[in-house]
Amino acid sequence: MAASPHSPNTPFRRLRGQHSPAEFAAMVRRAAKEIGETVSCDARYIGRVESGEIRCPNYAYERVFLHMFPGRTLADLGFSPRESVRGRLAQREHPSPSSPFSPFTRRPTAGSPSRSKESDVLRRAFMAGGSATVAAATLSLTLLGDTRRLPSRAGESEAAAVEDAVRQIRLLDDRHGADALYRRAAEPLRTAYALLDAGATRQSTEDRLHAGAGELAVSVGWLAHDSGRFDDARSHYAEALATARVAGDAALEAHAFSNMAFLARDCGRPRESVRAAQAGRRAARALGSPRLLSLLALREAGGWAGLADRKACEEALTRAHTEFSRGPAAADPEWMSFFGEAELESLESRCWAALGEHARAARHARRAADLQDPHFARNVAFYTAELAGDLAHAGAPDEAAWAGGRVLDLLAEVQSTRIRSMLAATARTLVPHQRSPRVGAFLTRHASA
Repeated sequence: MAASPHSPNTPFRRLRGQHSPAEFAAMVRRAAKEIGETVSCDARYIGRVESGEIRCPNYAYERVFLHMFPGRTLADLGFSPRESVRGRLAQREHPSPSSPFSPFTRRPTAGSPSRSKESDVLRRAFMAGGSATVAAATLSLTLLGDTRRLPSRAGESEAAAVEDAVRQIRLLDDRHGADALYRRAAEPLRTAYALLDAGATRQSTEDRLHAGAGELAVSVGWLAHDSGRFDDARSHYAEALATARVAGDAALEAHAFSNMAFLARDCGRPRESVRAAQAGRRAARALGSPRLLSLLALREAGGWAGLADRKACEEALTRAHTEFSRGPAAADPEWMSFFGEAELESLESRCWAALGEHARAARHARRAADLQDPHFARNVAFYTAELAGDLAHAGAPDEAAWAGGRVLDLLAEVQSTRIRSMLAATARTLVPHQRSPRVGAFLTRHASA
């Protein structure tokens, strides 16, 4: 039976089974790729479907779901007939197939007609176009920097726009890396904080704006981080932390501290990394997400490894594995969709590398690359670059050259200063072995690239 507007979609929830929303969203993205569709499915979208908020999926999601569950109809999946969905919700859920933007409409509200028109313009601006290319997507993101059309008070449409911008930036980063995105993404961040400064029509909307703007600051900070702009990243993470403290948002605070710990480790400040990770753990204790606690323990382990404190590092790694083994939970943050077994292996690999155990680090890096969902192209490239570096230091130059060549293949679609820097370091390590045909071929190709 199809779900009503106010009832949960229990058939769809049963199909998810024991998978977490984030894991199921990854399955949806993989299925989309199999049939040539592009969907930015995440844990929040799955939650909206299961709650009944999305009564019928748009045409792209319909094709993906029917591909995933052959022989079933939309009604079997708990959805309402398309023709029965009307009004604003229908407009939100069914963008015109011929247009890159969704024709969002608004319920009548008090104020001038221009307020509604301006909000629609802003809403469409936040919803970047459907093109899968970085160039087209970042061009759409530029529109978010136009503060001339801001409403006098932000409503739900604007809050949803900020949330959608966060999702799209994460999706594009997963596929293409940070370099092509950072400067474009700074524009929507300014718009988000301008909306926050303007105030909202109701407290619940203001809470969403605080959370959305803070998450956007973390996302833009990560783009700066991954593209080697460490000072910019530190500023954006601090902005996110301040937003979390003002709003009393423990989840956002934990996220900001997690990224600050990561940045401190990359900047060579391991003690600061440990303290930031521990602060994040305190913020996350009451959130009910073992996976978040696992990630923060791994951040702390990385700091201890940087301090050459093997005992403390191993204790933190043990906590990380214990928390991870508890499995996914409904309270897992949406942004943690990247954190699975592959990321756990990668973060542990970095700990052993920092402690000088490169062969052991290489084993974990290899597992990370093998386990990673191909959808996360940037992460596949990063894990493989880690593997190349570990193999080079572990005395396996030919294997390192092979892995390095694989990274060069991936860099055709991933733009990341951080990954290129890692690969350059590996190339320098391999120079003494350049008489090996495989190493020589890699070094020549790397130099030309």
